[in-house]
Formats: sequence, structure tokens, C-alpha cells
Amino acid sequence: MRVHHLNCGSLAPPFRKLVNGDGGLFARAELVCHCLLVETGSGLVLVDTGVGTHPGATTAEFRRGMRPSMRRSETAVEQVRALGFAPEDVRHIVVTHLDYDHAGGLRDFPWAKVHVHADELHAATTGRSLPERRRYLAATWSHGPDWATYRAGGERWFGFDAVRGLDGLTEDVLLVPLAGHTRGHSGVAVRDGSRWLLHAGDAYFFRGEVDPRRPHCSTGLKYFQYLVGTDHAKRTANRDRLRQLASAHGSEIEIFSAHDPEELRRYR
Repeated sequence: MRVHHLNCGSLAPPFRKLVNGDGGLFARAELVCHCLLVETGSGLVLVDTGVGTHPGATTAEFRRGMRPSMRRSETAVEQVRALGFAPEDVRHIVVTHLDYDHAGGLRDFPWAKVHVHADELHAATTGRSLPERRRYLAATWSHGPDWATYRAGGERWFGFDAVRGLDGLTEDVLLVPLAGHTRGHSGVAVRDGSRWLLHAGDAYFFRGEVDPRRPHCSTGLKYFQYLVGTDHAKRTANRDRLRQLASAHGSEIEIFSAHDPEELRRYR
């Protein structure tokens, strides 16, 4: 398999100081929407979609606060074309969760099978709590995706529960439940030659959080993650497990989150 690392949405929220402690409080941070495009024998697999081409897949509040670039050249569908593929070659999309900066581009690939944790789809479509009703947009999936839903079924992957054998996909693409940021939040593991890549989504936001030698994160960013998370205890527990994974298996697994630009630069 060949793996392409894409930025499918530059974000510029006004909290640089909250992220890394430098700059003024209202200096704009640099965030990305780190997505993967994986070439497999089953066609192209997209891991998260970024913001996408449809303004209706984000809210005015999100656009004011996070300042997404909305440059068409950054959308997943245009980057697929730029790599020499047709959008129709994307047969599968595996989402870490259904927030619109991760799934806003689903409508750009209406034919694709969309793989997601069952708890995440349930939270997004039923909205049991007010925060869940506010965080998801039904417009994101108004085209009626071909959903494939999963729960962890006893498989283990480096000590984590995992879903292997996603419908129509190779065993080299796994869903790894990492609940906390949302009810059904998951990581996506992809085998890349002799190593694994683990896209951890929003299980953490800053690379220092999973640094095995010196874990660190600004107080402001910790608070931000608390505010936007669904279950703080689960989120922090899974973040700590990822740090332990990096310490014990750093030579076999590369872990990265969705929004840290320095992690994306490793591959660009």
C-alpha cells in the first residue's frame, strides 16, 4: 500500500498562546486537518475528509472561530485529482469521528462506503445530549452515505481493542476505538510497509501530550479539549494509553493526531 498525507483544511483559531504558550492570546494558531489517502487493492481509502467543498457542512460559528481556509485546492476531492486519480477511485472513507472538520467532505464522495464506530453514528444522528445536538450537522450526510458501522469485537492490536476486517477492506486498515472526544471517537491504523501508522484523530491535539520522555501541554489547550470533549475521563485515559504505546512500540508504530501541523510536516 502507498499512503499519502494530506492537509484537508488549514485552521487559524485565535488562541496561539493557548496552544503552545507563545504569542499573544489573540495571535492566530496554525492548525491542520491531517487526512490520509491510502492506495489499496480495494481502491483508494480516505481516512477523514477534512472540511470539504460544501459550506453547509460547517457552521457560521465554526467559520468565525476556527477560520478554515476553505481553499478548494485543500479539499480532499481536489487533492485526489492533483495526485492523478479520479474522485470515483475513492471507494472507502474511514472516519475517526463525525465532527465537520473531519467528515465535512463526505458529500464530495457520495458513492463511497463510510466506515465509522456504531456509537459515533448513533450520537451524530440521535443527539441524546445538547452538546451532541450542537456539534453535528445532518447536512454532512444528507446524501445518504453507505454506512458500515462497527463495535470492537475482541480483537487486540498492541493492547488496544480493534476492529479488523472492515467491510471490503484489507486487514491492513483497522478501526481502533479511542472514545472521549466524542462518544464513538476512534483511531485508524494503517500498515505502511514494515510499520503501522496510527491516525489518532482528536484523541489529543498537541504532540507533546504523547511524548514518552516529557509529556507536556499548555493549560489553555487542556481546558479547550475539556470543553469540546464528551467524556473527559475516557479521553485522558486513552491519551495516556497512546503515550504508553509510543513508549513501548515507537519503532513499530507512528502516532499522529489530526490537527498538529508539526506532526504533518514529518511526512511532507
